[in-house]
Amino acid sequence: MITSIDARSTKSKDLYRYLSDAVTPRPIAFVSSIDKKGNKNLSPFSFFNVFSIDPPVLVFSPVNRTRDNTSKDTLENVKDINECVISLVTEEIAQQVSLASCEFDSNVNEFEKAGLTEVKSECISPPRVMESPINFECKVTQIISLGTNGGAGNLVICEVLKIHIDNRVLENDQTINPFKLNIVSRYGKNWYGKTTQDSLYEIAKPISKTGIGIDQLPNSIKESTILTGSDLAILASIEKIPEKKDFTLRDEHNTAEKHILAKAFLEKNETEKAWQILL
Repeated sequence: MITSIDARSTKSKDLYRYLSDAVTPRPIAFVSSIDKKGNKNLSPFSFFNVFSIDPPVLVFSPVNRTRDNTSKDTLENVKDINECVISLVTEEIAQQVSLASCEFDSNVNEFEKAGLTEVKSECISPPRVMESPINFECKVTQIISLGTNGGAGNLVICEVLKIHIDNRVLENDQTINPFKLNIVSRYGKNWYGKTTQDSLYEIAKPISKTGIGIDQLPNSIKESTILTGSDLAILASIEKIPEKKDFTLRDEHNTAEKHILAKAFLEKNETEKAWQILL
């Protein structure tokens, strides 16, 4: 059974639930901004991502409130002062970030309400969040309104001017360690995701070669009832089928057993052994 939703006739509040529950996990932009009077605002947005490298561009989207079609203070601030800091949200500060999302009056400083520490930015006026391991100082280059109704998004396009990274999340080669970063992600309702060893895994994505594709696998492999689509994709990511070599296990098992063993090898990232037992 399939439930089909007509987006054109569904109420905004219901569409919000379906979309925010389905499109997950989402990173969270913790946005620092100021208004014309110098009032500071700090608010999280999970409609957020990176969209360009050169120029470096981040985009987040404050959505018009579905209940009364009003806009958030952050949106009004970046319209007046085209600057913001986008900070990343870790598990350590997630509760404080949630508190900052309360609809305080525009003259209330969420840094103080959430117990977070302001750090003076180097290129722009809004302050950074000391407790966040990564802060992006940004110039707002464009704001695109996607509609006038409650639930309509407003794409705030931000060019990154400077990135501040806590050395504690960096490896010796200056790459960011995702476990040290300990970022949280947004799901639907009240759910958030953690960065744990169990929640992450690697998929090799070499850009210098082209895999043969599942369609080019031998039928005996492609039509396996044991190997999954994911297993077949790993096998099909090589540039050419390996040459058959002496492999004792191959001679000791029937086809089904070979496929079971190949699956076990793939789970241990031993793709060459998986291929040899299948040849």
